Amino acid sequence: MNPNANVNANAFPQFESRWNPNSPAALQRREAMLARIDDWRALEERAAKASGRSLPVFEKRGQLLPRQRVALLLDSGTPWLSLSSMAGYGLDTDDLTQSIPGGSVIAGIGFVSGVRCMIVANDSGIDAGALLQAGGEKTRRAQEIALQNKLPFLYLVESAGANLMRYRVEGFVRGGGLFRNLARLSAAGIPVITIQHGSGTAGGAYMPGLSDLVIMVRGRSRAFLAGPPLLKAATGEIANEEELGGAEMHTSVSGLGEYLAEDDRDAIRIARSVVSGLAWNRDEVPAKTVNAPTLSADDLLGLLSNDLRQPVDMREVIARIVDGSQLLDFKPLYGAATLCAQGQIDGHTVGFISNNGPIDVAGANKATHFIQWMCKLGQPIIYLQNTTGYMVGKDSEQAGMIKHGSKMIQAVTNASAFVPQITIQCGASFGAGNYGMCGRAFEPRFLFQWPNARTAVMGGEQAAKTMQIVAEAAMARKGIEPDREAMQRQTDRIVSEFDRQADAFYTSGHMLDDGLIDPRDTRSVLAQCLAICADARRRELQPLQFGVPRM
Repeated sequence: MNPNANVNANAFPQFESRWNPNSPAALQRREAMLARIDDWRALEERAAKASGRSLPVFEKRGQLLPRQRVALLLDSGTPWLSLSSMAGYGLDTDDLTQSIPGGSVIAGIGFVSGVRCMIVANDSGIDAGALLQAGGEKTRRAQEIALQNKLPFLYLVESAGANLMRYRVEGFVRGGGLFRNLARLSAAGIPVITIQHGSGTAGGAYMPGLSDLVIMVRGRSRAFLAGPPLLKAATGEIANEEELGGAEMHTSVSGLGEYLAEDDRDAIRIARSVVSGLAWNRDEVPAKTVNAPTLSADDLLGLLSNDLRQPVDMREVIARIVDGSQLLDFKPLYGAATLCAQGQIDGHTVGFISNNGPIDVAGANKATHFIQWMCKLGQPIIYLQNTTGYMVGKDSEQAGMIKHGSKMIQAVTNASAFVPQITIQCGASFGAGNYGMCGRAFEPRFLFQWPNARTAVMGGEQAAKTMQIVAEAAMARKGIEPDREAMQRQTDRIVSEFDRQADAFYTSGHMLDDGLIDPRDTRSVLAQCLAICADARRRELQPLQFGVPRM
């Protein structure tokens, strides 16, 4: 049963905004945010252009580029939730002007023949789709999301295999998780469908091998454990690619492929027909009418400052993403710096936890109570992170900050057994506040960042000051006079390094989120995530003790 089905759309009070979007501060913050969004979009476009440069080669072979394949597979005019578009940024080279984000993989959630699916495609327009470590991590994360949310998994395969020029043994070892996850998906009752657009060699051959259904393209699909050069080197046997692993051989002799397509477009047509035949939406709830926010999402561009020490009432953020701009504060006078509230997004009733300051003892207890209440109601919890962490100081320690903060972390950890948790990093995410507000390590169902978000154990200036105090105390014990110039160089170095790693582009490049989002898209992204979670809750799978075996 959908717990939101009988909720009165006017159950919550209207929020009265005190924010002036036309104030000088708001306009300055807006410009800074727009510049940040432009930088991010330019990086995404860098990946698309790098792939697009292969268009003449693909056209000559009668193929579509990977992005064209995905676009053709999706239902026209329906939402697409891109995942991890910054994966690998800064990992492939120290020169950020040359770094191509995305991990040579396209991933996201979209509708195919009316069915919400997880779609992963090798970007074979870049280095023939050779799999990078970031691409492997991105694919594994997509598989985990599909498993948790019961989404059919569609894999568009065309890859030269592992990039041996960037070989790392840890990448090879962890890469086995790709195959394990395909087996888990199939055994759970989730359809795994592969379109073999091109090559799948060695480990890549197990991608179709571990799929429920495989569509191959005449003259283009290849799947073999050892290609002709390796075969000759290993055994001396001579065979051509078609004999070893061509589409016609696999669909008529080995049985690895179920469907033989004439080209990429035909393969995608077949895939859409296969998905249509899943009857996956048999338990779908009829669409409902919802009220849009009365406050403009455009205001979200100017609410948070790049200087994260400047305060903002996060109710102003919530009011711009909830239905009718209506929200119900929970214990508003107690632990006021920790914000807990209820509202609706696209008809889904949810609980929000956010921060108007550090998390103190009262705030931690309030959040713990609220998390348990949401679990009892069966309502998803959305964390809007903007915290410098838990309160420190003598009074806080004596009041039991450690034990009360621990109770909040226990509640966050165990709530996932009862309700979906979704995290948006809007601003600061510092110290243990990252943990208490359901950071990446606590495995929220989804986690996205605004481009201005910053993540660190502490601020760079705070870290540098801490190290300076420690160093000066050590010198004083030894009777050594501090070298002020050397101390300043150390301070500058620490601040620079902390700031570099705290940046949202850096953390997103290291796959510490599921992607960046434009603040103005927060409501639509959350609406898609909540619909995915609601579908998963309603849907009953038919699990097996094993995946569908290849016959």
